[in-house]
Amino acid sequence: MTTQVTDHRGGVWSIAVPIPDNPLGHTLVHLLETDRGPVLIDTGWDDPDSWDTLVAGVAACGFAIDDIHGVLITHHHPDHHGLSAKVREASGAWIAMHAADTAVVRRTREAVPGQWLDYLLAKLTTAGAPEEHLVPLREARAKGRRSRLPGRRAALPDREIDPGELLDLPGRRVRAIWTPGHTPGHVCLHLEEEHPGKGHPGAAASGASRASGASGRAGGFGRLFSGDHLLPGITPHIGLYEDPDDTTVTDPLGDYLDSLERIGRLAPAEVLPAHQHAFADAEGRVRELIAHHEERLSGLRALLREPLTAWQLAESMEWNRPWEQIPYGSRTIAVSEAEAHLRRLVKLGHAEPVPGSHPATYLAV
Repeated sequence: MTTQVTDHRGGVWSIAVPIPDNPLGHTLVHLLETDRGPVLIDTGWDDPDSWDTLVAGVAACGFAIDDIHGVLITHHHPDHHGLSAKVREASGAWIAMHAADTAVVRRTREAVPGQWLDYLLAKLTTAGAPEEHLVPLREARAKGRRSRLPGRRAALPDREIDPGELLDLPGRRVRAIWTPGHTPGHVCLHLEEEHPGKGHPGAAASGASRASGASGRAGGFGRLFSGDHLLPGITPHIGLYEDPDDTTVTDPLGDYLDSLERIGRLAPAEVLPAHQHAFADAEGRVRELIAHHEERLSGLRALLREPLTAWQLAESMEWNRPWEQIPYGSRTIAVSEAEAHLRRLVKLGHAEPVPGSHPATYLAV
């Protein structure tokens, strides 16, 4: 097992923790030294090899896993929060997360058997999913399978991350920035300290992000642990905030775009994301992502000259592979992203649902 650890200087390290059978490859777990001991930002996927890699990575940073003082979670997804319980068990570390994502974790742990399958069937039927996509879900429900929500064993945090707060990390200045969109409680963490590494090899390596578009001015102040909110060459998934018990009509894409602008104004000197690599020019990358979603919204509005369901829109959207090659589970996620874009168009007054249609169809205005 080879452990990839990067010293970003100034008591900041990253550990590449593998995600099994996933094209992303790994999650970059960051270790931040504090006067009370090291703190992890995210933990990685709950898998034996991932755990071994995390333990070896912490050792390569000069610590033991039982030295970990705390865990800051950027968001609840299993490739970020999966190993939190094991870290706490091994070290007694506290775990902190934004309240909105803590609510998701609690809801997942307490899910009534079959509730998620019923909800998913209803959602996909309304979205116009074809019968062949619905059959496996109906069969699972008929056999009485338990909820298939991921992360049923995820750890419940024992601390909250409050937006705007300066976190209790002695010897460091880390401020929480609420950046909903990818999840309702996603947070970025701004290390409000002079960047110690300008001109060092790690900074030069981060310049490789220019090849994927994140190029331009490298100024600003401090470093940003961006989780999945801001990545150098990937557009994070923006889907619906799913809660079977809540009928509130949310606008995740609007939340994400607002959050992007907030990070663009912050203009950190360097971004330390949870995937790919560190990079400079957060402002430039923010502009690219906003432009990407504006172009996508414009394209979807053009498609809606005739009534279409969310499923039909998803089939027409551009993904990282042809629709025919997208796996079953990923198609459900893709439809959720199509619905998030539809909600944004409706909120902007650019589209509206066709009254009485079932499955639900939409038209451009």
